[in-house]
Amino acid sequence: MKKLFVSIVALICCVNINAQQTFTLEDIWLKYTFRPKAISEIRPVADGEHYCILTRDGIEQYEYKTGEKTGYLVDFSALSLDKNSRITDYAISKNNEKILLAANPEFIYRRSFVADYYIYNVKDKSVIKLRQNKVRLAEFSPNADKVAFVMDNNIYITDLNTMTEKQITFDGQQNRIINGTTDWVYEEEFAITKGFFWNNNGDEIAYYRFDESHVKQYTIPFYLVDSIYPKDYTYKYPKAGEDNSFVDIYVYNLNTGKSTKVDIEDHNDIYLPRMSWTKDDNQLCYTWMNRHQNELRLYLVNTKTMQTDRIFTDSDKCYVEQPEDVIFLNDKKNAVVKSERNGYMNLYLLNIETKKVTPITQGNYDVADVCYVDSKEKCIYFTAASTFSYNRELFKVNFDGKKLTQISDKNRLGIYTAQFSDNGKYYIGSYSDASTPTVYTINDNKGKVLVTLEDNKALKEQLIEYNVPNKEFASFVTTLGDTLNYWILKPKDFNPNKKYPLLFYVYGGPGSQEVLNSQARFFDYMWFRLLTQKGYVVACVDGRGTGMRGSDFKKCTYLNLGDKECTDQMESAKYFGSLNFIDKSRIGIFGWSYGGYMSSLCITRGHEYFKTAIAVAPVTNWRMYDNVYTERFMRTPQENAEGYDNNCPINFADLLEGNFLLIHGSADDNVHLQNTMKFTDELIKHNKQFLQFTYPDKNHSIYGGNVRYHLYQMMTSFLEKNL
Repeated sequence: MKKLFVSIVALICCVNINAQQTFTLEDIWLKYTFRPKAISEIRPVADGEHYCILTRDGIEQYEYKTGEKTGYLVDFSALSLDKNSRITDYAISKNNEKILLAANPEFIYRRSFVADYYIYNVKDKSVIKLRQNKVRLAEFSPNADKVAFVMDNNIYITDLNTMTEKQITFDGQQNRIINGTTDWVYEEEFAITKGFFWNNNGDEIAYYRFDESHVKQYTIPFYLVDSIYPKDYTYKYPKAGEDNSFVDIYVYNLNTGKSTKVDIEDHNDIYLPRMSWTKDDNQLCYTWMNRHQNELRLYLVNTKTMQTDRIFTDSDKCYVEQPEDVIFLNDKKNAVVKSERNGYMNLYLLNIETKKVTPITQGNYDVADVCYVDSKEKCIYFTAASTFSYNRELFKVNFDGKKLTQISDKNRLGIYTAQFSDNGKYYIGSYSDASTPTVYTINDNKGKVLVTLEDNKALKEQLIEYNVPNKEFASFVTTLGDTLNYWILKPKDFNPNKKYPLLFYVYGGPGSQEVLNSQARFFDYMWFRLLTQKGYVVACVDGRGTGMRGSDFKKCTYLNLGDKECTDQMESAKYFGSLNFIDKSRIGIFGWSYGGYMSSLCITRGHEYFKTAIAVAPVTNWRMYDNVYTERFMRTPQENAEGYDNNCPINFADLLEGNFLLIHGSADDNVHLQNTMKFTDELIKHNKQFLQFTYPDKNHSIYGGNVRYHLYQMMTSFLEKNL
């Protein structure tokens, strides 16, 4: 009996230990114990039956039908590259005869970089270096006999048959003239760095020319340099209400060697955020937006005659959503565009000859992404938030709007994506939900799973082993009558009769979403789960102004950023504080970037509801942020001074109460350290006690080396002491 008793006690202890198994910040940020497996740099092959992925060993080719590896397009071990070269990107020529390899990138800003480029010949497996120094944006011509690239703000073309190089622009100059790429604000806010485009037969290149000579400069000091003096980096950054670059479009003809400027209608103080060739060899399309960004136009340019024609106009009382590439159909008569003209983001068929616009989708939900357009079958595959705003489903619909069919599994709600083969027969899909790490599959175009490429089963079992909580989704109605969605994480040993401290995670920017049924922001998600181990409840509420709930909900914050968003976080604190299991005297909030702006407002203007706040890289005065983003939602400070001042955290510094941690990277090219310095100065003027930490030479993402571990260790310790 004694032995039996001891055995039972031992078993109970083992079970208890297993149930309470915990993980640490070291597991998340040093050991990467929970890193999900992913498939990187997927490229469809032109035959429609194969795809490629980039691995450390090479560019591997696989068959869609079976998912089996058929060999290497490029075996890196057989290449004679410079010592220690690291291939990070590749592009396959349209004729599948050559591959452009990008190696050893050095990033300039968020998306832009210079790299070493190599041309690999598939037939003889030879490789040559494009140029001895690093360049930008190298790209094959359509028949792969040339490569165009940007160097020192000028465009060059290399003839691959002779390896001779020709410079086609000559006035590029740092902080003055840019050819073939974009300035900082276009890269950050319009998400484009590529500024030149081959036409279909390779005899013309359309390109941007930016004159940023009148744009004001910002200087960032770098401290960790091999000198006793900091090294300054100066670049052009147009803040709200300030001058922008003047942008032109040129077309270079390779046969004549001449560039011709496109005649832009209403060319004063505008944006030209997209450009592409149609299916015709000599027909260029560009997107025009006014500075207020409440009108968008599409123009066609006949590059033989240089005549222009406006084919589409979209407008909005607030703003038109950030532009995307126009999808031109093979019939050369139609294009697919997106618009919120019916109150939701929907798809429309644009006849470029008659200029008639016909709805393709008309749902009371927002379309997210166009995944594939099948000109032969006259249908479109797209994702949308049709069930709840925090899910994404994959659909197929005919060009005429008929036969809308859900392709993704109706019984598995979550976030779906799809990357189609060139012939549209297959797609590589990804799926995740709140409890399922991303699963990668090969599907046929009806949605049937043919092959599971990666199910992250080991990670899922590991998360079960650690007994981590998963997001629970719900909504509540504020005292103002607005319904807000949220997710919540509770400790695994949750006791509804116990009072828990609560940490809100917030972003809240216009059109954003953090309440998603997915594994988005996975490492932050793991940190939130770690906090539940320490006895915290963590929640996230998407307030007014966030996305995928229609235009009215998203644009209600227009001209007054921060007001409704902050009110909704306070409403959230009131709601959660009324729940039996939340200690309303111990509610905190954490956010980064726009979320840092929100948490700064909440601990000042909303100090009645929040005991503690952490703000990372916050905007503290919208006058100091860039004009493309800020003016889209606020117009200029000259037009809307009250809107800029009403919800500026600096102007509420005297209201700070509770515990506040303010964090920034000193080399943040996006949200300048100036924001934190001015806020800090104002808090000091009002004798407010708080903590402020600066990461030397780190940008907006604050990462590299030991930095993320240090950051999350600091934030965790701060919460344990102050919440």
